[in-house]
Amino acid sequence: MDLKSNEPFWLLKNGLVSSYPSLKSDEECDVLIIGGGITGSLIAHQMMKDGYHTILIDKREICNGSTSATTSMLQYEIDTPLYELIELIGEKGAVESYKACSKAIDDLEKLAKVIKARSGFKRKQSLYFASKKKDAIWLEKEYDARKKAGFDVAWLGPEDIEEKFGFQHTYGAILSKQGASIDAFKFAHELLRFNVNKGLKVFDKTEMKSVKYLRDHNLALTKSGYNIKAKKIIYCVGYESKTMIKEDFVNLKSTFAIVSEVDKEKFRNIENTLVWNTDDPYIYMRSTDDERLLIGGGDEDFVDPEKRDSMLNKKEKEILKNLKRIKPEYHFYTDFVWAGTFGETKDGLPYIGEHEKFKNSYFVLGFGGNGITFSVTGMEMASAFMKNKKHQLAEYFKFGR
Repeated sequence: MDLKSNEPFWLLKNGLVSSYPSLKSDEECDVLIIGGGITGSLIAHQMMKDGYHTILIDKREICNGSTSATTSMLQYEIDTPLYELIELIGEKGAVESYKACSKAIDDLEKLAKVIKARSGFKRKQSLYFASKKKDAIWLEKEYDARKKAGFDVAWLGPEDIEEKFGFQHTYGAILSKQGASIDAFKFAHELLRFNVNKGLKVFDKTEMKSVKYLRDHNLALTKSGYNIKAKKIIYCVGYESKTMIKEDFVNLKSTFAIVSEVDKEKFRNIENTLVWNTDDPYIYMRSTDDERLLIGGGDEDFVDPEKRDSMLNKKEKEILKNLKRIKPEYHFYTDFVWAGTFGETKDGLPYIGEHEKFKNSYFVLGFGGNGITFSVTGMEMASAFMKNKKHQLAEYFKFGR
């Protein structure tokens, strides 16, 4: 599956950070991780921390799937508003899911310090604004739900938004203290390098052909003809899980993003703020660590890569039109345009846990706008699963829910 267009910003910005060999012999391990993006790198770190002999494989170059196209906005806010999620799964599960994403941002900051990452983790506030007058009604309801759940939030009126951020034609917003951004592509490489130095084995351009699910272990056969014997397999394959699992559990979408030229005079407070709105599909924006403005949106159902890539120019104009509405006097000079794939689930939550068709295996699939924070929560959950312990979120993130 082609998960991105040809020129994602992070891949061009960072270049080839690290290169790994392909598998050229049979191997044996406690845990085999399939998928070498940000999710796989996080899960590999947890498995190594827990003392398991771990191997990670990816059919591409490491991080060259959807991780190279992510916008890397770290939010506790799930694509499904909290008040709606409460109606869907109950207050306990909804609030705990939001709190897990909040905790994940804190955990990621600690992890970045542990490995001495240079991938630009930066604390930011989050502005969620109503783009239509009618949206302000339910957005205030969302503000009340978050306030009740104990999140540090404030309500801003249109005048407050214009004064603080210079945005026009808005109808109220939730300002949250919790949020961050990072270069996920670079961070994943740093995390893998840290663990390779501790014994993690990484093989890229190594594609799994089939798996024999046996009583107490699995035997993965690669396309090049080598076997990996593993007590457990953890699938961190993201959107490509759609080709593995028959159920209709996720809808694939294409999202589009543009990055400006270096701009040292961006509009007020954007360097410290994640911004998104109530449109469907919503637009979102953040600054990068090299003084650019990144804006995304214009989501479309995923059809095929060729059609997706042919829409880049059209989607660039659409995104800039939305920007011009809230910031009429700002001129955006485009430097990069790309598209990536993401998945929408019925409740905005990930799928983390076992699947009945895959013995001795777990899936960690962080979908939606919270893919990275869900994957951090997945570290904690995978660690518990490996020790045959229960996790409070397993019931809400399971397959067949």
